[in-house]
Amino acid sequence: MFQDEARFGRMVRIRRCWAPAPARPVVDNGYEREFTYVYGAVSPLQGEHESMRCARMDTMHMSEFLAQVSAAHPDEFMLMIVDNASSHVAKALVVPENIRLHRLPPYAPELNPQEHLWDELREKEFPNRVFDDMEGVRRQLDEGLARLAADHERIKSICNWPWIVALNLNAN
Repeated sequence: MFQDEARFGRMVRIRRCWAPAPARPVVDNGYEREFTYVYGAVSPLQGEHESMRCARMDTMHMSEFLAQVSAAHPDEFMLMIVDNASSHVAKALVVPENIRLHRLPPYAPELNPQEHLWDELREKEFPNRVFDDMEGVRRQLDEGLARLAADHERIKSICNWPWIVALNLNAN
């Protein structure tokens, strides 16, 4: 599995959109700096996705997320690829018995397919949307994460890169 964190909030991301000529779409803009955070892990080969929304990103929440993933896959051993965030290297991090962490090289987000799932979620669930409050953001995020996790083929089409398939084939 490949793991990463992301934040979602009330700051609008203006995206291109279609409108019939000669109409010009109008999008409100919000600059509120309020966020909620999500831990996510994807299995590109199976198209499975696990996520956990929380108020902060820290070692305690990373430990909770690892425990959640471990509980969801109790009979599997997982190699989880992570970046070099401070919560991934903290001595207080609790890693379950059936998970081993492997760190990506520094400054290499392009190697993590979970990054592309965050882009997909932002593009499909949040384009040109202004939320009145954080509850709206959380509700949209929860609904979008559920839709994404249910669509294994979509996840595989985004994340199942040839070099990941080759690594798995070589490991067997």
